[in-house]
Amino acid sequence: MEQVDDRTGELDRAIGAQVRALRSARGLTLEALADKAGVSRAMLSRIERGESNPTAQLLGRVCAGLDVTLSALFAETERAASPLSRRADQSVWRDPGSGYVRRVVTPPNCGSAADIVDVEFPPGASVTMESSRNPAMDQQIVLLSGRMDITAGDTTHRLEAGDGLYTPLGQPVSFHNPGTKAAHYLVVVAPGGPRY
Repeated sequence: MEQVDDRTGELDRAIGAQVRALRSARGLTLEALADKAGVSRAMLSRIERGESNPTAQLLGRVCAGLDVTLSALFAETERAASPLSRRADQSVWRDPGSGYVRRVVTPPNCGSAADIVDVEFPPGASVTMESSRNPAMDQQIVLLSGRMDITAGDTTHRLEAGDGLYTPLGQPVSFHNPGTKAAHYLVVVAPGGPRY
């Protein structure tokens, strides 16, 4: 399993600052965002102050309320722009709920329309992500090793190593590792729409 660096508190503060900035930019009060996201005002306030280590599921709800993807939220917390993303410098975050580890592969602030995230998902773990209400974003998942059950809408897909899955955002997506070993996959989030 990927080692998470000692920057958890720093990353939590950066996430909180980004949530606050996005909320302000949208003209939302703390109460309005809490209502849209379906989270308590107190929890949202703790997140914005960097006093909480929120789960992926909770951050997914906040992102849905802000109409941004989780990848976009994390991308905004990255360091200065660079065309190169060295593994040693990539942001790594562990979901305190499921234990899954996400590593942002896309170079920080490079201007790419796509975000690439490397995920290691523990055996037996599950998480459901509320998705951005913006259906103009797509995600593609490529399972590198292990097995995953991914439910998008009403359909569950069993992925084996080498399989790829396309899911438009705008609906909850559930991830479950039914195996006895960690699963390893890449998620690519990009603007949706027809490809020519």
